[in-house]
Amino acid sequence: MGYWVAIRIAAMLALAGVVATPAPAAAQGPAAPGGKIVVVDVARILAKSQAGVAAREQLEREKASMQKEIDTRRKDLEALKDELEKKGPLMTADARSQKQDAFDRKRRDAARLVDDFQKELEKKEQGMLQKVLQDISGIIEKLGKDRKYYLIVEKRGAAVVFASPESDITDEIIKAYDQDSGRGKKP
Repeated sequence: MGYWVAIRIAAMLALAGVVATPAPAAAQGPAAPGGKIVVVDVARILAKSQAGVAAREQLEREKASMQKEIDTRRKDLEALKDELEKKGPLMTADARSQKQDAFDRKRRDAARLVDDFQKELEKKEQGMLQKVLQDISGIIEKLGKDRKYYLIVEKRGAAVVFASPESDITDEIIKAYDQDSGRGKKP
């Protein structure tokens, strides 16, 4: 869920400057010859482009690695808790207190680790998404200028109520982005 929320936020921020107009609106007028208003679905680009998929896969690998470390800590905590529950009544008060303190300390450390991992993952996700969004921003702007589009609107962030399928240039952007990122660019 956090992944898609981040995508929407990043997409809206990145696309604030992506509206492509080949010339000032006053010069073209509302019925500019060849001018069209088209839509693009940035979330779909991020989900289906090669670079977007690669970025998501890399994040998933890092998340799996972090989850493995968290699981190891969780097992250690469970073992310490079981030891406290089973052997605690047989221990001296001082020994039980030391074990309880060790358990509490490890639990706090594990909670901090989870929080740190989550922040690190979010930071990496934002960085990767920002890179992809910068790349597609240039591609969208270039396509807008080349095709003399009057306006390019982000479909989800702009609350588009209706857009004909012909006005959706998302697949063209994905194709151009995949070709562009295939020339040596990495997310």
